[in-house]
Amino acid sequence: MLWSKAIGAGGALGGGGGTLFGPRGVFGVGFSGVTVNTIDYITIATTGNAIDFGDLTVTRSYAAATSDGSRGVFGGGSGNIATIDYITISTPGNAIDFGDLTVGRNALAATSDGSRGVFGGGVGGTNIIDYITIATTGNAIDFGDLTVGRVELAATSDGSRGVFGGGSSTNIIDYITIATTGNAIDFGDLTVGRGSFAATSDGSRGVFGGGSSTNIIDYITIATTGNATDFGDLTLARIGLAATSDGSRGVFGGGRDASSTYLNTIDYIPIATTGNATDFGDLTLARGFFSATSGG
Repeated sequence: MLWSKAIGAGGALGGGGGTLFGPRGVFGVGFSGVTVNTIDYITIATTGNAIDFGDLTVTRSYAAATSDGSRGVFGGGSGNIATIDYITISTPGNAIDFGDLTVGRNALAATSDGSRGVFGGGVGGTNIIDYITIATTGNAIDFGDLTVGRVELAATSDGSRGVFGGGSSTNIIDYITIATTGNAIDFGDLTVGRGSFAATSDGSRGVFGGGSSTNIIDYITIATTGNATDFGDLTLARIGLAATSDGSRGVFGGGRDASSTYLNTIDYIPIATTGNATDFGDLTLARGFFSATSGG
């Protein structure tokens, strides 16, 4: 695995030769009473409010996002669409069509090794994993299957191994080697079974936050199988949030609280250090059931 923690917020190297992270976090699409195609962005190392980036090609919620550190891709979404579109994360502007998933679906999860992006699970797909080469437009290709079909799961990576956690109120975590196609393998369990939550990593430690109206954050060491451990709490309990990282700081944005109010809240954690999240700023639009990635 060719990542280096010394790179930190500049972006850890992925096993695919690209980068897992970047300084800019982007949040795309979502639902706030109506579906939207909004993309906004933050500089992850600097607290403050998000700024408008542009629009995705299709208005939708429940899409999944990942990146190669330069290009961000958003796949699937409400209506069980197969659409994948992309942005250049360093340059604000509207998204462009990339290609299609093998099966149209929503409430899926995505991650990458810095080169290959993988999309797993989701309504209309359940246990399907498919993949793309992020630098090259085109349709997705079959990768294999999750250990259990599920929806509203979350995914992250250490640059080599991709992990898919939770979904359908389960506590299941399973993993794949992203560079090698094949079926997922059991990894361990989350501290609490849940769905509609978010995951990110610093290239070593994976963190899972929120879901099923909780404020729980738990973590794993991605290279080592085993059960998750308590990390701390988000500033607010919520579902339908999105998360990303610059390789050091993890940010969790948006979601819906127990009173069904959509939130513009962004909070953050230093991933290497357990503890509770801290307020970061606000999204441009309160929303949930959306996705995030980073690059730049």
